Amino acid sequence: MPVFTRLRQPSPPGSPEAGPGRRQEERPAEGAAASGSRFAPLRAWRARHPRAARALHLATTALAAVLVLGALLLPNTLPALGPGSFTRVPAEAVIGAVVVLVLPRRPRLAAAVLCGLGLTVLTAVNLLDMGFNEYLGRGFNAALDWDLLPDAQSYVADTLGGTVATAAAVGAVLLVLLLAAVLVAASVRLAQTLARHRVRATQGALAAGTVWVTCSALGLTLFGGPIASERAAGALRAHAQRTVDSLRDEAAFVQQAKADRFGNTPPGQLLPGLRGKDVIFTFIESYGRSAVEDPVMAPGVGRTLDTSTAALEKAGFRARSGWLTSATFGGSSWLGHSTTMSGLWIDNQRRYRTVTAGEHLTLTKAFQRTGAWDTVGVMPGVQKGWPEEEWYGLDRLYDAFDLGYRGPKFSWSTMPDQYALEAFQRRVHGKKRDKPLMSFVILTSSHQPWAPLPRMVGWDELGDGSVFDAIQKAGHKASDVLTDTTRSREEYGKSIQYSVTSLTQWLERYGTDDTVLVFLGDHQPIARVSGDRASRDVPVSLVARDPKVLEKIDGWNWTEGLKPAADAPVWRMDSFRDRFLTAYGSTPHPSKG
Repeated sequence: MPVFTRLRQPSPPGSPEAGPGRRQEERPAEGAAASGSRFAPLRAWRARHPRAARALHLATTALAAVLVLGALLLPNTLPALGPGSFTRVPAEAVIGAVVVLVLPRRPRLAAAVLCGLGLTVLTAVNLLDMGFNEYLGRGFNAALDWDLLPDAQSYVADTLGGTVATAAAVGAVLLVLLLAAVLVAASVRLAQTLARHRVRATQGALAAGTVWVTCSALGLTLFGGPIASERAAGALRAHAQRTVDSLRDEAAFVQQAKADRFGNTPPGQLLPGLRGKDVIFTFIESYGRSAVEDPVMAPGVGRTLDTSTAALEKAGFRARSGWLTSATFGGSSWLGHSTTMSGLWIDNQRRYRTVTAGEHLTLTKAFQRTGAWDTVGVMPGVQKGWPEEEWYGLDRLYDAFDLGYRGPKFSWSTMPDQYALEAFQRRVHGKKRDKPLMSFVILTSSHQPWAPLPRMVGWDELGDGSVFDAIQKAGHKASDVLTDTTRSREEYGKSIQYSVTSLTQWLERYGTDDTVLVFLGDHQPIARVSGDRASRDVPVSLVARDPKVLEKIDGWNWTEGLKPAADAPVWRMDSFRDRFLTAYGSTPHPSKG
């Protein structure tokens, strides 16, 4: 039986085959034609300039490869940021190529987009690590450090102005968005290229995988590092582990903060060895071991400490000095303050919030609990509500607005230390009272960026601080010092000299036989100034006229004078509270968590 093939004839108008259904089937073709018309100029340009089009295609693909490989190999510290860091074979690139080659088109596109977003996160974390290592001497902690970003913006606003701070914040957000767009586009471009040349791409991935396994097995290195790299995976793994450890640590610290060796000590058994004394605890901002030992800063700071020691001895004071290892580095001064006063290791913001919300006894509050002292805080750096006042046990707080200052700000510092100390004398220390005074004083003139810096004026010339107008105007610009490491180190050293001179001259001028001064640094300066391998040590000194006060710490083996010897004892900062309470006769009565 013959087979006939029916030829399709055009449907007459009005027939079902010529109805709406037929027109709908043709619409995709019309859409494709419209889409094609949009790219027609590009196709025409490619047809007219085939060599240029091919060169542009190759250059774009090469740039995409460079961006992806660069993101995978980017180190997280500035010293490691060199050409050698990028001469590696990243395992993540080999695995990514294999995944792209085995996936169908749509899953492949989704995987490429996710890869681009992952590279964005990785790059952002590495850049944050660079900044934190440069300034705080440690990497970024995703579980703890987001709270520091508003503080950083406030610091920039105080230092360089609100406009610069806003521009920097907006710029950072735009940079992340741009980075995401570029890395996603690069990942998609590479995925498409690999799929288009599947055979050669498979051969290349196999060859790269073989090279990686061989270099890893043999431990081959280049420019001081392994050729076989898993840098990206290692960085993300380290951050994930750091986050998990931080969350576990927080839970353990809550219980630790509830236990206190002196938590139940009766008031009459606290600090009997200092009854009748005016005790002053003073922190000097960023006063670290580098100021005393670094070749650039040490000569000037050392002369100041020696000169001040001699001047105090002439006024009848003697000093002992040692070292404390701070809980923080380069910033977050409040962590150093709270660690010293609480006897707990408070090295992050979550611990700080936990302990300040509790009842753990601070050294300053121990004085208040006795009922034998009036307690005050003098904090020219505080410019807003400060609820920690109660936790520290302060009867009264004098902040930036309570000291009568009418002069100019010196970058972040609201007023020069010399003025703050003179205002403390006029408003608090110099007044007659029924009880001795315990004072908690935070000096700020040595806060970065160390420009412009105040300088000493006659104590009788201080007035309302207007005398500093000309000094502030003649000082260096913060932006000039911030961008110059050598000048930063030099100006930092000068700031420490100024703060120590202000404090010791104040003691010479207003100290009495009953004055006991403890002063120390809260942390080392930023890593760019103190050095990449700098310790966390800060100097601490105890000064008094009464020899009995110093006799009680003879067992500490501290160095005579204001400059601790290199081999003087080094204690953790959280050990100071208990040592001090014990030295001056306090009896332990523990409270348990």
